[in-house]
Amino acid sequence: MSLVALSGPTTIALASTLVFLLIIKSWHVIAHSVGTTTRFPNSIMLEAAQRFRDELERLGREQSLFLIAGLVFSVIFVVIYLLPPQGMFEDLPQWQLILVLVLFAAAALYTAYRLIHIIIAKRRLAYIRDANMATGHALQKLNTNQNRVFHDVSCGAGVIDNVVVGQNGIYTISVIARKPGKENVVNLRGDRLTFAPGNLSMSVARSGMQSGELAREIGKLLKHDVRVRTVVVVPGWEVEAQASEDYLAVNERNLVMLSGWKDPNDFLMDEDVDKVQKMLTERCTRFRPKNRGK
Repeated sequence: MSLVALSGPTTIALASTLVFLLIIKSWHVIAHSVGTTTRFPNSIMLEAAQRFRDELERLGREQSLFLIAGLVFSVIFVVIYLLPPQGMFEDLPQWQLILVLVLFAAAALYTAYRLIHIIIAKRRLAYIRDANMATGHALQKLNTNQNRVFHDVSCGAGVIDNVVVGQNGIYTISVIARKPGKENVVNLRGDRLTFAPGNLSMSVARSGMQSGELAREIGKLLKHDVRVRTVVVVPGWEVEAQASEDYLAVNERNLVMLSGWKDPNDFLMDEDVDKVQKMLTERCTRFRPKNRGK
C-alpha cells in the first residue's frame, strides 16, 4: 500500500468529515436558539434531577456526533480508496501526505479519548440522576401543611437539589449519590457521613452552607430571620445511627421522616409561605436562561 493510496482517501474523508461536523454544529446552535421557547414559559418547572438529565442528554448528543462522524469518515475513505481519483495526489510532496496521516491519527486518538470519557461520565451521571429522581418522587408524599417541593434551586452557594417549603418550615434536601456495596450502612455524626465497609467518610458541611445562604436570602425577602433545616438523603443506604442537631440523614424510602423533624420556632405564617414559594417558583421556572443550574 503506497503512501499516496493511503493519504489521498484520508485527506478527502477527513475534509468531508470536518465539513459535516461544521454543518451539524451549526444546526445544533440554530436549533437550540429557536427551540428553547414555549407557550407556557411561566408554568413549566424544573423537575427532579433536571440538571443531570440535561447533562446526560448533552453527552448523548456528543457521543452520537462522534460516532456518526466516524461512520462518515469510514464510508468516504472506503469509497475513495476503492475508486481513487486519478492523478489528484501524485504531485504532492511526501511531507504533506505524512502530515495528513499525522493529523488523522491525532483526530482518531482524540475521538477515542472523548468517547471513553463520555461513556464513563454517562454511567456515573445515570446513577446520580436515578438517585435524585427517586428522592424527588419520594418528596411527592409530603403533600400536607401547604408543602411545595422545588428542584434544582439556585442560590448564592450553588444549586440545591431540592427545597421543601410549608407551614412547618423550610428544608433543603441534598442527595448523596454513592453506590452501596454488600454492606449498605451509613452513620451521621456531626457533619460527617461514614459509610460501611471501610469507614469512608465525607463532610456534608457544604449542604449546611447552602441552607444558611438560602436562609439569608429568604430572610431578606421576609424581613425577618428564618431557619432552613438541612436534610441529607443517601439513596440505597440504611442509616444506622445519627448524632447531629444540624442535619437529618435519611434514605429515599423514609424521607417522610423530615415532617417530624420540626420546631415551632421555625413555623411560617401563611403569607410568608406564599412569598417564599413565589420566589422559588420564579427561580425554578425551566425556560428562563438565568435559572439554568450548572
